[in-house]
Amino acid sequence: MSCLQTIQDYGLRAIGIGERLLPREDFTLCQQFTLIGSGMLWNVYFGIVALLMGFFLATALAMGKASPRPLLRKPAEWFIFLFRGSPLFVQFFFAYFLFLNLKSVSPIFDPFTAAWLGALIVLFFNTAAYSGEIFYGALQSIPKGDTEAADAYGLSGWARFRRIIWPTMLRLAWPAYTNEAIFLFHATALVFFSGFPAWQQRGDALYYAQYFADKTFNPFVPYPILAFYFILLTLVVIGVFGFVNKRLNRHLPQTMRRKIRLRPNLIR
Repeated sequence: MSCLQTIQDYGLRAIGIGERLLPREDFTLCQQFTLIGSGMLWNVYFGIVALLMGFFLATALAMGKASPRPLLRKPAEWFIFLFRGSPLFVQFFFAYFLFLNLKSVSPIFDPFTAAWLGALIVLFFNTAAYSGEIFYGALQSIPKGDTEAADAYGLSGWARFRRIIWPTMLRLAWPAYTNEAIFLFHATALVFFSGFPAWQQRGDALYYAQYFADKTFNPFVPYPILAFYFILLTLVVIGVFGFVNKRLNRHLPQTMRRKIRLRPNLIR
């Protein structure tokens, strides 16, 4: 079988398109690159959707935590504390069994026991909590002169937030938020261990990497391939977020622009 034929047969297998059966013998490098790359589609899906939804919840959490009203501040503080204070794997574990119990109550919760929705919700809440704390720190760092200038121009309420507070918060938080986005994409690999079944049992990138490692008794080929794909994904995230960072800081002199520095989270 040629490599092109392998790509046609297995390139979209992770989402249910292509060959149903996995190769059983004579595992080629092309097969491993193709199937692990196919599984990466799920990791990209988890990362992008959780990041997009989490961004807006994180903004709301940051504003809530900075609010002088206890009714808004306390729920935001406890939400951030809960999801930052517990390991992500434990959150997957409890969420799966919660959705499993709710499924026995009503069939409407059946999709929540699958990885495409249940695991996504956990990642969404987790990244929103971490990002919310990052945005809250940026809110606290907004120069007082910026808000005083807004008051001097008569800006208040939504106009003040939209034109002064929110853009400044993003500019200050963006380098740290970039690192959170990178970690989120890396954390999608934990979905494989979470207990949430994959859609049609097709699996993500780690599923295929472990499959080849078990069949060939050689983990030094599939796992480096998996790492290679995640490195490529990290470079894409750095590139996209770096472009946004330049746009957010385009009004500043070159020497005052905040640069993105990759700081991996070794423990979380």
